Amino acid sequence: MTTHADSRTGSATTGAPPPASAPPADGRLVYDLSEGNAGMRSLLGGKGAGVAEMRRIGVPVPDGFTVTTAACVAAMRGGGTWPDGLWDEIQAHLDALERRTGRVLGAAERPLLVSVRSGAVFSMPGMMDTILNLGISEQSAAGLAAESGDPRFAWDSYRRFVQMYGEVVEGVPGQAFEDELTALKDRRGVRQDTDLTVDDLRELTATFRRVARESTGHDLPTEPREQLRRAVDAVFASWDSPRAQVYRRLNDIPDDLGTAVNVMQMVFGNKGGTSATGVCFTRNPATGTKERYGEFLLDAQGEDVVAGIRTPRRLPELETVLPEAYARLMSAMDRLERHYGDMQDIEFTVEDGTLYLLQVRTGKRTAAAALKVARDLVAEGLIDKEEALRRIDPAQLDQLLHPALDPDHTATPLTHGLNASPGAAVGRLVFDADTAAEQGAAGQAVVLVRWETTPDDIHGVAAAQGVLTAHGGMTSHAAVVARGMGKPCVAGAGDLRIDADARTLTIGGTVLTDADTVTLDGTTGAVYPGALPLVPPRVTDDFSTVLGWADDVRRLGVRANADTGADAVRARELGAEGVGLCRTEHMFMATDRLPVVRRMILADTAASRQAALDELLPVQQADFEEIFTAMTGLPVAVRLIDPPLHEFLPDVVEQSLLVQRLEAGVEAGVDDGAGELEPARALLSRITSMAEANPMLGTRGVRLTLLHPEIGVMQTRAIVRAALAVRARGLDPRVEIMVPLVGYAEELRRMREIVVATADEELAAAGVTDLAYRVGTMIELPRAALTAGEIAEHADFFSFGTNDLTQTTIGVSRDDAEGSFLAAYLEEGIVPADPFASLDADGVGELVRTGVERGLRTRPDLETGVCGEHGGDPASITLLDRIGVDYVSCSPYRVPVARLAAARARLDDAARDDA
Repeated sequence: MTTHADSRTGSATTGAPPPASAPPADGRLVYDLSEGNAGMRSLLGGKGAGVAEMRRIGVPVPDGFTVTTAACVAAMRGGGTWPDGLWDEIQAHLDALERRTGRVLGAAERPLLVSVRSGAVFSMPGMMDTILNLGISEQSAAGLAAESGDPRFAWDSYRRFVQMYGEVVEGVPGQAFEDELTALKDRRGVRQDTDLTVDDLRELTATFRRVARESTGHDLPTEPREQLRRAVDAVFASWDSPRAQVYRRLNDIPDDLGTAVNVMQMVFGNKGGTSATGVCFTRNPATGTKERYGEFLLDAQGEDVVAGIRTPRRLPELETVLPEAYARLMSAMDRLERHYGDMQDIEFTVEDGTLYLLQVRTGKRTAAAALKVARDLVAEGLIDKEEALRRIDPAQLDQLLHPALDPDHTATPLTHGLNASPGAAVGRLVFDADTAAEQGAAGQAVVLVRWETTPDDIHGVAAAQGVLTAHGGMTSHAAVVARGMGKPCVAGAGDLRIDADARTLTIGGTVLTDADTVTLDGTTGAVYPGALPLVPPRVTDDFSTVLGWADDVRRLGVRANADTGADAVRARELGAEGVGLCRTEHMFMATDRLPVVRRMILADTAASRQAALDELLPVQQADFEEIFTAMTGLPVAVRLIDPPLHEFLPDVVEQSLLVQRLEAGVEAGVDDGAGELEPARALLSRITSMAEANPMLGTRGVRLTLLHPEIGVMQTRAIVRAALAVRARGLDPRVEIMVPLVGYAEELRRMREIVVATADEELAAAGVTDLAYRVGTMIELPRAALTAGEIAEHADFFSFGTNDLTQTTIGVSRDDAEGSFLAAYLEEGIVPADPFASLDADGVGELVRTGVERGLRTRPDLETGVCGEHGGDPASITLLDRIGVDYVSCSPYRVPVARLAAARARLDDAARDDA
């Protein structure tokens, strides 16, 4: 299942990707808004299609036109050269816009000004920032002032254009403009941009133009159509900007979709107290509650609300200051939610009391909100259950399965901000996105603290546990992106004093550095010093209800990988239908058991090995009893010991150094180590004799138990005795014994004989004749998949171990690849996805398909499953559903993800059949 983003946020929705945009049959590359609709998303981009659809249904929007994604793709394929006729077509549509509005771009009287916005098919925070007021100059500013009677508004619009155009198109560092703006406000003794006078703004505009000239070596262009051409070109180029590439990789968005360009007549929210700009959602994106949610600013323009330049006001306050515009906005919100049947994210501007909507898109929401909105929309009759399931990204459910802040803690917060994205985050402070990305990739838990995040910070937000900002509101960039990614966020904590260069954060009298850990509570907006205790996640009614719908739809069974009773209990709570993989070797790693295991491995006689096994039997039995108890009535597949023996033994280098230290002590006449020397030498000799050049492909799995059958006998006895003990308590254990790493049918035949003989002996001794058990194998070698027909003669079930099957198929060590070349392979496009995270469909997937088909030909009642972590990956589940395996098994906390993904896979198949 491919994942795509469909708003400016960092989250994604799932679905089949549209094809790379191609010009329509008539060759057109530009469309007026009146010619578009929501169904033209792949050509007009999400933004263009959304505005066109609003215009079509009668919602007030500014006039304009859209340069299609096909034009961008053609330009990319041409190395940046525009396709023939594109500029002529843009100018023709601009001419038509001028005729419809009765205005001329950049004219001295009644000037037309336009906005230029990017608009990819799946909108991305990495795309080009918006340019407002394009076409303005000293002459048109004077005309705008005369027409409006407000020269301050005209010069405010001009300085904004110079700043936006200089930064976005010409590459002038944005901080250079901000420094000049801050310096001017300091000289005037004011805090807000709105406190600057018309003379101040005229001076600031000249300063901004000088800053741009010093940075670029030339004056900014003043000819309006040249400005437009360069702005369109900048939008095209932004498709391949580093931040856009990062976002596409994070969300599996194809590189060949391109972006549209939306050119729209300006409407002005900065014309004084009767004008405003804002962002709103038809429901609360954090909780899903059916309430009006959003923010606005009076006398503001464009990105002011989300940029954190001023503290925005809550949406309900708009009713008191602009009641007529508020009423029209409420009506439009209701209409758009009914029209799309989903929560909508809307950008609006009020110009002199008149409402215009600039954008509409499906609103990004937290996982908890996604479930509540889906359930409520079904209850309200707007959508059916199947449509509700299609709208929830299975991977997003992972957000609900992370710990939250312990409500019983007694810590005192350092400060409070806005509770912009719920959940708890604990991590060390980092002050820039690059450091967050670097430390996050190294496995460190970090919290990214910024004055306010920008689209350039996307890679740092993705790597951080949470985000803390000093500025910005509930719809700021940090808040929206964090909610989409499921990251806790506390925004607008105004008393933060951040010194990014010194890497310090000052809150009141407390100074924190990048060596300090903080805890964020995104649910309340509190920030705490240190690492506070967390509690397990709680399953809500919305969660249970929606997952119940998924269970009614899916075909695939969903089991869990569980090695302890606690894991099994949690898995069952989360809806697991059994244990697909119990890794018995994990039970050997406990501190009190490891010495016994080592004695078993290092034994040089059968008697000494059996003595160690006799010690291990009761503790393994106890472990199995816990799991069988938790999973009563459901199958439990217990895998016999699998990993290489060296994992249980001391490191050969450390043991060699120990022997050297003991020898040195003896030679120096120190008696302390004399009694330890010979046992240490013996252990070193034994370890050395057992060393393998490649242990992962050496004496492990079925090979070990065939060489030492007593190990398999002990484990089988422990399994059967545990089942008998649980059954004696009135429960219903369902036993499956799995033989690992089989490559030859003869290996399984012999191992099955050992297991069956031992199990039957135990049952006979107990006088039990009706405890059923099954014996199967894990398919994790290419040869096993290819000879599955022969192996199936001796197997009751197959469980494909896709982690090892991937390693042995592509000849890559997972641990080595992820620490070396795999990241480069992904970045360069050599592989489309991490094969250890998402199943390699053409290679490993075909082996699974082959194994299933050949196994079933031999034994039609053969049960097949997948127990690698691919069993919790939505894209892999879609593939496995099509292949026809009976179940997937994954870690307990991925079980809900797998349940929903399995339902989505069925719905996708049904949609394909209907098509």
